[in-house]
Amino acid sequence: MSTTAITEAQFDVYSTEYEAALGEGLRYSGEGPEYFAQKRIEWTAKLLQQLGDQSMSDPQRGTPPANLLDFGCGIGIAAPELHRVFPGTTLWGYDPSTVAIKRAVRELADEQTRFTADPSQLPSENFDLVYTNGVFHHIPPSERQAAFQLIWQSLKPGGRFAFWENNPWNPGTRWVMSRVPFDRDAVTISPPESRRLLRGSGFKIERTDAWFLFPRSLAWLRPLERLVHRLPLGGQYLVMARKPEASA
Repeated sequence: MSTTAITEAQFDVYSTEYEAALGEGLRYSGEGPEYFAQKRIEWTAKLLQQLGDQSMSDPQRGTPPANLLDFGCGIGIAAPELHRVFPGTTLWGYDPSTVAIKRAVRELADEQTRFTADPSQLPSENFDLVYTNGVFHHIPPSERQAAFQLIWQSLKPGGRFAFWENNPWNPGTRWVMSRVPFDRDAVTISPPESRRLLRGSGFKIERTDAWFLFPRSLAWLRPLERLVHRLPLGGQYLVMARKPEASA
């Protein structure tokens, strides 16, 4: 299964220049990639605490995931933050770019961190949480359902899927994407379409949030995001979904 709208060879090229290309697009927000990764992952963890999670190794409310998959991990840029926010977790990263995965293995792999470019190596019904960010707008629409099914198969019954995507309803997001080489021709996904695709794959939708409404120049307004984050206004949105305990 291909998992990018552009060829894997092109992503192999971008894997050596990923930070520079992404940083060039994000610089108009006044923040670097680390700021957004931190906020996304911290909010994901907060929601897990709020919702509770009986699929975790310890059934008590708020227990961190024992096994976590970063789907579409690229060069592993989110791995350090995932380990910081979810200490003790065993982290897998999957990406179809072999060049990106080789770099991730070289720089980040250890006893608690594994990377693969081969989807057949992902253990079945192993993960308590699958995290993905800005990946599905690169997947051709005809192949998105197959990608959701791969994630479904990887999750334990009761496991959660934190689906972060760029919000096409936010004009700032579309403007930034037009300036990132690997995002210019991407086919974006709206929040309702994401929920429809997730439901079509058997997931139960728990909630949708949108963040990153204000650039750094308007950082003094960011506290207001907590009042409107349930509206689809921010630059990115999260659909928190769950694989039912009794899967069909």
